[in-house]
Amino acid sequence: MVQNVKVLPTLIRRRYREGASIAVVARELGVAKSTVQRHVPAGERRDAAAAARQRHRNRAQTPYEQALRAQVVRLYGSGMPQQRVAATLGISVEAVVARLEPSQRRSKQEAARLAVEQQGDLLPQEEIVARYVQGATMAELGRLYGVHPTTIRRRIPDDLIRPRGSAPQPRPRTRHQRTLVEEEVRRRYAAGESAYALAREFGVSAHTIQARIPRPERRSSPTGGAPLPPPRPMQPRKGGARMVLLLSDEEILARYRAGQSATVIGRAAGVDCRTILRRIPEDERRTHLQAQRLNRPAPDVDADTIRTLRARGLTWEEIGAEVGLSAKTVRARA
Repeated sequence: MVQNVKVLPTLIRRRYREGASIAVVARELGVAKSTVQRHVPAGERRDAAAAARQRHRNRAQTPYEQALRAQVVRLYGSGMPQQRVAATLGISVEAVVARLEPSQRRSKQEAARLAVEQQGDLLPQEEIVARYVQGATMAELGRLYGVHPTTIRRRIPDDLIRPRGSAPQPRPRTRHQRTLVEEEVRRRYAAGESAYALAREFGVSAHTIQARIPRPERRSSPTGGAPLPPPRPMQPRKGGARMVLLLSDEEILARYRAGQSATVIGRAAGVDCRTILRRIPEDERRTHLQAQRLNRPAPDVDADTIRTLRARGLTWEEIGAEVGLSAKTVRARA
């Protein structure tokens, strides 16, 4: 604590101008922060943003910060990714990035290449080569070790690389598949069996079966010009008796002429409406519009009634609900 009160303002202004914050000056001189603020001229006081920047610069000059920055630069320069540097030092990834200069940071392409190389260094190359020589493919090894097949390709010597398609893997047979014998295929095809039936039995495609059969022996399809089989003659329907209904044909016709619909008559007779329509002559059947008007008659509401209800203060929807029409129809009739 400064004992000489006359020297205190000079010390406060000098330390503040050197970059120390008000809290640091007060702690060093043993006075209150309000005392420091009173002795600092108003024109020299830093605003909040400038004070934050100055605190950051002061913090960067501490021995701890300098040592931490040196460790970040050393670990990151050795090829370690930012996430691993942060986990090693116990800080966040943002803190690692903040302690690296822009010129020290790796690009995304370089970081990806370095990550692939580091991941590849951890792969057992001898085991990969041994599995590949035994018959495993690069795709299978890539799925096994969790890397791209190109990464597996870099670990295998060029003299061991198999030509593509040189060693096809035989497809496992099912119990329904047999050995394909051309003589048997030709004999059974000539006997009348189809190519699709033979393909299912031998476990191959129909094109494979047809390739074993000489072209003159192949049967042509109907679309290829072969004569179509003659159509079967129409057989007369058995049991031509009409269905016996609860209503006679005369009663059905009388009800239909009276205005009942085919659906209502069919419901009374216990049959479908199409059965009722077949009992009605063609010249007496109603059209769709006539049936619609008969089944759903519109209420006889004139414009005066609608205007009267409208004058009472009812909305179009309320008027439609009262007279049994839609709001659009009510508005059109008004």
